[in-house]
Amino acid sequence: MMKKIALEINGKELKVYMADSFATRFRGLMLRPRDFLSMGTGLLIAPCNSIHMMFMRFPIDVVYIDKNYQVLKQVPNVRPWLGLSACWHKNTWATLELPVGSIEAYGIHSGSVGTIK
Repeated sequence: MMKKIALEINGKELKVYMADSFATRFRGLMLRPRDFLSMGTGLLIAPCNSIHMMFMRFPIDVVYIDKNYQVLKQVPNVRPWLGLSACWHKNTWATLELPVGSIEAYGIHSGSVGTIK
């Protein structure tokens, strides 16, 4: 079972599942139904600096952050089955996987900083 945290970015709160064990990181969003993530929710995979979209059923927005929850890179609309994404910044700590459209809706950009609530 994944624990949930509240993460605020740009004054907007996200309910985020934490995938920080081997099992939860390995599973991620693979084979989960499309409605597992709704707008305002996400999956934080840590540590993680790259993702694949094998066995995924829906596209996602991906945000790479450092340990201070500062955004290093954002990648909108990563496609299921075909998508790959990575961030080779030396401080990359985690990926935040969000429903498509979240990067735009939350105004997430490089340099944005999130805080745990």
